[in-house]
Amino acid sequence: MKTRTSKAIGAAAGIAAMALSVPLAVTAYAQPAEPAEPEPTVEIPNPEGPGCDAFKEAVPNWEALSKLPVGQALQSIPEASTFHAAISGGLNPAVNVVPVLENGPYVVFAPTNEAFAALPPAQLDALKADPAALTDLDYYHVFLGILGPNDVKGQRPTQQGAEIKVTGTGGDITVNETAKVVCGGIQADNARIYLIDQVLDPANPPAAVTPTTTATSATETTEPAPIPAADAPIG
Repeated sequence: MKTRTSKAIGAAAGIAAMALSVPLAVTAYAQPAEPAEPEPTVEIPNPEGPGCDAFKEAVPNWEALSKLPVGQALQSIPEASTFHAAISGGLNPAVNVVPVLENGPYVVFAPTNEAFAALPPAQLDALKADPAALTDLDYYHVFLGILGPNDVKGQRPTQQGAEIKVTGTGGDITVNETAKVVCGGIQADNARIYLIDQVLDPANPPAAVTPTTTATSATETTEPAPIPAADAPIG
């Protein structure tokens, strides 16, 4: 009798142990995921100028240039291929200013291929053979800042040192009195590119702007009025 009771107790204990070893089923209710915040859409401003339709036809993905540094953006514009060669070692291996330009922000006036083709062949050959002259030319087409077509006007010092004069706004912009913007305000990651129809000459910059004083400086002193002598008549 004792043996049968012991077996019964052992069996019950075994069943209890097995029950404890089976994990309890837990019903979990997942919280609904919150919708992801949409990424803000950055609007790329339309470039302006009489040649912008041709530019957009040649570069149908022109808006993507806004994600490229200026060297790659210029390389992607067929009409700026000669200027890109001039700044990247293509005309002279000793002249590669792209790393400097990609540390912008810069406004870049890029002469079109037609503008370079209009140069006398001897002048272009001389530029190719003279690294200093080519570097001067490259930097004269660049000044510090990021300005769109309505804000680019003014006279500013270029990276070459001489000044550049920009007049007009929107789609009607002139540089140094004679060079016209074909299509301007093309957005790169660190620059605004303006295609122009002439190669600018750093040897013929506009007259430098001389700052003028329009108000008396606080540091200036004014001569006091003379004090009349004690015996001088009053009136």
